[in-house]
Amino acid sequence: MANPGGGLRPRHILIFAAAAVLCAVSSPVGAFYLPGVAPRDFQKDDELQVKVNKLSSIKTQLPYDYYFLDYCKPEAIKNSAENLGEVLRGDRIENSVYNFKMRRDESCKIICRRKLSQEAVKNFKEKIDDEYRVNMILDNLPVVVPRQTREGSQTPSFEHGYRVGYKLKDDKYYINNHLSFKVLYHEDQTSPDARIVGFHVIPSSIKHEYGAWDDTNPTAQTCNANIKITPGSHTPQEVAPDAYVVFSYDVTFEASEIIWASRWDVYLLSSDSQIHWFSIVNSLMIVLFLSGMVAMIMMRTLYKDIANYNQLDNQDEAQEETGWKLVHGDVFRPPVHSGLLCVYVGTGVQFFGMTLVTMMFALLGFLSPANRGGLMTAMVLLWVFMGVLAGYTSSRLYKMFKGTEWKKITLKTAFMFPGIIFAVFFFLNALIWGEKSSGAVPFGTMFALFLLWFGISVPLVFVGSFLGFKQPAIEDPVKTNKIPRQIPEQAWYLQPAFAILAGGILPFGAVFIELFFILTSIWLNQFYYIFGFLFIVFIILIVTCAEITIVLCYFQLCSEDYHWWWRAYLTAGSSALYLFAYAIFYFFNKLEITKLVSGILYFGYMLIISYAFFVLTGTIGFYACFWFVRKIYASVKID
Repeated sequence: MANPGGGLRPRHILIFAAAAVLCAVSSPVGAFYLPGVAPRDFQKDDELQVKVNKLSSIKTQLPYDYYFLDYCKPEAIKNSAENLGEVLRGDRIENSVYNFKMRRDESCKIICRRKLSQEAVKNFKEKIDDEYRVNMILDNLPVVVPRQTREGSQTPSFEHGYRVGYKLKDDKYYINNHLSFKVLYHEDQTSPDARIVGFHVIPSSIKHEYGAWDDTNPTAQTCNANIKITPGSHTPQEVAPDAYVVFSYDVTFEASEIIWASRWDVYLLSSDSQIHWFSIVNSLMIVLFLSGMVAMIMMRTLYKDIANYNQLDNQDEAQEETGWKLVHGDVFRPPVHSGLLCVYVGTGVQFFGMTLVTMMFALLGFLSPANRGGLMTAMVLLWVFMGVLAGYTSSRLYKMFKGTEWKKITLKTAFMFPGIIFAVFFFLNALIWGEKSSGAVPFGTMFALFLLWFGISVPLVFVGSFLGFKQPAIEDPVKTNKIPRQIPEQAWYLQPAFAILAGGILPFGAVFIELFFILTSIWLNQFYYIFGFLFIVFIILIVTCAEITIVLCYFQLCSEDYHWWWRAYLTAGSSALYLFAYAIFYFFNKLEITKLVSGILYFGYMLIISYAFFVLTGTIGFYACFWFVRKIYASVKID
């Protein structure tokens, strides 16, 4: 793509960008693995170290550190380098006692023996009851457990992580203390190197039989090269006080046709991909059809109105005029709480910029699940740097409303939305801390977040606000009368509450199917990587918010109600109410959360997401209506 004379040409960049979007849409895995990250090559007998991640459960949504349970520990536990996103997600990646030699199979190998205390038994039983899973990582690949393939299905399916243990009908608890690993590798035909392309495990419970125990050279009659341990093949190991549990593993290496760039496919391909594709396309077609109908009606009606108004030449006809032109002297009158509106619009622009740039990075493959925490880190940092847009837009709007205290508005823009989010987040974090979960954000990370907010975001908001307030004020296309016009009584369907609630249905309809998959990835421990579709849905959401707001704003002005500023924001923003209502439906129909703390966490985080969605969609609707109103009043002759 580069030319010898001068690097990339514009048309090359356009072709590259178009190819990225098309590839991201056409494949759920995207066309790129992770730009800038090179694969690791291993030769025979090279050291492989398995790392352990958090214990996770979809029943409690509370992650725990692997060593919270009484597992075998290495001499020194070392945390791997973590980014901000990993910490916020509750990931705690540490070294373990599981070490392999590349392409060197090992039969049953004992790693340690643990005597279970009362506390350890209690913890194991609680985690088994809550269906906790152990997450491990080898060469950046999470461990998976193969599922039984459905009849007629050619595609193998996997579960993320293996269960801590299980409970039988006799009310006894059993621990999975033996792990049968299978490492898939892809050979390089031109060299002795190989790359790891799969990491599978089958957990088993076995009560090992042994004589005199030797810690330096542990052996057991049930753990040797002639015995194959599989689930149910031996007497299981019960979880009981003072019981000795022997932990063991075996590992096999298997050559695979899977290439390194495709090794994440098994994690990202969903079993219901056909339903997903059909639902998304169906939703987009309906929304596009409705948008086309709305646009056609608006264009025909508006052009007819403007033509009629411009033909009114004599004074008698002008006095008989009705509809939206009648309120031209009040339509640009500043709304009540105009400062608050400026703050919310500025915040919405900040959120819009963050969302758009994040999606562009995701489309290009930079936020692959292989880069754990990358998505969260990118969103936090982009939010911080987009503060300059928030300050600029809020101060420009404030100046248009003839405001003078721009510093006060700047402070509100910098602190209102982040302050509310942080207050909810701090409360939820305190609950997680009380549960001793690794999901609790440590003090150091909390300090870093404060530093990003106060040290970078707030100054950038002030910079943007200063630049925005220096710009000349936006001029209204028509003059505002000194005395406000009386608004006639409105029909029931034009009442603010009804119109606002009705306006949120269509934007929500554009995203609710995709929302199901996003919620599944967040709360059911799945990977989400269909960013191509998500980007298309985002564009459709923008178009839908804009058009529904314009239509309802037009009807409102035709009924001589000129209080459109807040109405425009709330009309599109009301889709957040439907999002939260859907979150309630999802909670009771799809999740198995029983703990009170877990329920509070779910609704707390969904409240944050809904609030952010309100700010985003409200701002889109406001700017669409703002453009529309200025356009139509600039198009007619006003005496």
